Amino acid sequence: MESLDRLATEQSNPRTVEIDVLPTVDALMLLNDEDRDVPEAVRRVIPAIGRAVDRVVEAMKAGGRLIYVGAGTSGRLGCLDASEIPPTYGMDPGRVVGLIAGGDGALRRSIEGAEDSRELGAQDLRSLNLTPVDVVCGIAASGRTPYVLGALDYARSLGAGTLGLTTNSPSEMDDAVDILMAPVVGPEPISGSTRMKSGTAQKLVLNMLSSMVMVRLGKTYGNLMVDVRPTNAKLVHRAHRLISAVTGVDAVDAERLLIASGHEVKLAILMGLTGLDRDAAMTRLSQAGGVLRRVKDS
Repeated sequence: MESLDRLATEQSNPRTVEIDVLPTVDALMLLNDEDRDVPEAVRRVIPAIGRAVDRVVEAMKAGGRLIYVGAGTSGRLGCLDASEIPPTYGMDPGRVVGLIAGGDGALRRSIEGAEDSRELGAQDLRSLNLTPVDVVCGIAASGRTPYVLGALDYARSLGAGTLGLTTNSPSEMDDAVDILMAPVVGPEPISGSTRMKSGTAQKLVLNMLSSMVMVRLGKTYGNLMVDVRPTNAKLVHRAHRLISAVTGVDAVDAERLLIASGHEVKLAILMGLTGLDRDAAMTRLSQAGGVLRRVKDS
């Protein structure tokens, strides 16, 4: 196993060695300077992110799932991304899943030692009844976390797709995945604290990955979240605005359409654009694979 001592994220950052004696504002400016390197590191791996998007879209169209696997900060970020997909894009919670070493309790507190077991990673995937049509995305700043590598090995043994997200290269993850996304951010401002630049890079990549998968699956119309689930007052208001923006109706008619659609924003928009009733609109949308633009532009 790769020694931690050789990982870029474990090195001492020469630019921040005096952070403890700097005035607070100067120290914060220094941290901000370090963060500026992160988007460029992500930009360099956009081609790999693009391949990952296409792979996940292919899997999801075939009924597969995207499953994030990680430990510590990496695991929490995967779980966060997975948890935000259903309300934002109206997707079943079982289609994008987050696994973290130590289970859900590790989302709030550190579960010592959980990340050191390769078998636990495989076991957690077995509990999800992993299939060859699924895609597993291992997330590990170090690229060497046993829990993650064990999960990836198990996924490969079944023929499932495998993605890797790490902020070190080369790493043990290189040969463990079909597609590697490795934005190398260099030494952390606080040595080894990978919740900092590494965590920011991982968040950016996960945002891009899952958002573009949803776009490619027709979960947006342009840049509008037309599959949002109006489950609270804010989201109901957003739904009304979306319906009005696309159809041109006023707020009163937007509310009427939303109710008539069964609170399905995309369906309400199609009903407003075409004058179809709910059943007829559902049929048209189904024929277009759930992609509103295909119906609107046909």
